[in-house]
Amino acid sequence: MKRPTIADIARRAGVSKGAVSYALNGQPGVSEATRQRILAIAQEIGFNPNSAARALSGSTANAVGLALCRPARILGIEPFFMELISGVEAELSARSYALTLQVVADPEAEIAVYKQWWGERRVDGVFVCDLRIDDSRVPVLEELQLPAVVIGGPEHTGELACIWADDAAALGETLEYLVALGHRRIARVGGLPELLHTEIRSRAFAEVGQRLGVEAVTVSSDYTGEEGARATRRLLSSAHRPTAILYDNDVMAIAGLSVAQEMGLAVPGDLSIVAWDDSALCQLTHPPLTALGRDIPAYGAHAARQLLAAIEGKKIGAYQHETAHLTPRGSTAPPR
Repeated sequence: MKRPTIADIARRAGVSKGAVSYALNGQPGVSEATRQRILAIAQEIGFNPNSAARALSGSTANAVGLALCRPARILGIEPFFMELISGVEAELSARSYALTLQVVADPEAEIAVYKQWWGERRVDGVFVCDLRIDDSRVPVLEELQLPAVVIGGPEHTGELACIWADDAAALGETLEYLVALGHRRIARVGGLPELLHTEIRSRAFAEVGQRLGVEAVTVSSDYTGEEGARATRRLLSSAHRPTAILYDNDVMAIAGLSVAQEMGLAVPGDLSIVAWDDSALCQLTHPPLTALGRDIPAYGAHAARQLLAAIEGKKIGAYQHETAHLTPRGSTAPPR
């Protein structure tokens, strides 16, 4: 688990370690051009001279990091991340570890955070969420040799450990249930299309729909109630409106329920609704929402155990968690 050192900077800059020390400490002895080149390399690899003494001591940070590329306002209303973090925290606190959480604007900013955390010995490992296809974060973390656990996968994780669930199987169960009720026009309001788990769900939704001989249409959204409501209005205003809609999270499903009622459609008489990631919110609506659920705190706790084992130097691979199971409630019924 190698952290950046003065020797790394010297090797990349083609100068001596003494020259690097002069440049980093603002002392004479190097040209201005060399100083700027050394400072740029130090920033690029995440070296911070203020943390050099702590790094040399070999002490651990007793903290792990989670950088999330999501708007902070969404994190505050989405139960999934709150439940995931609660499971992570329960496991970490038992081992006297802290969780460092930072919201970032884009994957490039997330990579910069990883380099800074690792270079300054602020964390001993990180969780990686919202995996993307050909994710640029994966090779960077491999190069940094920063212990990491991807929450998602199992594809496109490189050599990093991961914890994942079979979303395709859960989608198949849900579509088969809706078809058994008699639905033939089924829509899905998906999450962010660039995320790997969204792509896996979209592909499975189309394939299972084709196998069952029903119309299965996916529209993209961003997990917010506002966008979930807009997507629902478009679907319900179409000439061939669906008789059932599956939403990729509970917040969008609740927004969709409100839109259906606003448009004078009875749920479940005119429209059946299914939410992904069951939560207390799904059980407080009228009617309560049929939902796909799993033990998300346990998911987070297992991810934490994987990361702590990786920090200890143990070889950690992919772990398949339980598949989400369907809980029928009052929002699904045969179509009229």
